[in-house]
Amino acid sequence: MPIRRLKPYIKKLRRLGHDEKLDLWSVDECHFQQHGSRCVMWVPPEDTDPTLLHAPTRKSVALFGAVNLRNGRLITQFSSRFDAMTFKRFLQKLLKFRPADRRLVLILDNARYHHASLLQPLLREKRRLVTLSFLPPYSPELNPVERVWKLTRRLCTHNQYFPQLQDLTDAVIKQLDLWKRPNSTMKQLCGIT
Repeated sequence: MPIRRLKPYIKKLRRLGHDEKLDLWSVDECHFQQHGSRCVMWVPPEDTDPTLLHAPTRKSVALFGAVNLRNGRLITQFSSRFDAMTFKRFLQKLLKFRPADRRLVLILDNARYHHASLLQPLLREKRRLVTLSFLPPYSPELNPVERVWKLTRRLCTHNQYFPQLQDLTDAVIKQLDLWKRPNSTMKQLCGIT
């Protein structure tokens, strides 16, 4: 999508980011593959080239994630699949982290289950507490939590071998636990103001 079409949306996000009466959260889903990813790496000339094992599997770990763009807090929830029911459970979890004096605005992509009729009763009931703001179609670069997934992959899965799916899960959990509390890494990585 041409940049000029996205400028109004970027301005809207910045305006929302400056509003002290609300918390802006970026929400998305992600899969981490057990086979990891092979990347270019530097090896000292005196060392022999390393051999990286690669598991021939399609198994993955799936999770929902949301990052608070004001303070950098990351909330995640593992899921067996992505559908309206699991997304509703994640929204209910996310609402527990809402400060009493602020409304939540969630930045989302246009996945079908984000618009599901199953969510409507919850959204009507909590309409004073939460608002969903959908990204323009085909614009994941506008969703700051995508940067979190990229950094997590780089730190956890690049040039790694996971013989068991639980090994991958443990590596991802270990990294995400570092970002559970408000922190400067997420604030700097996902900041839009």
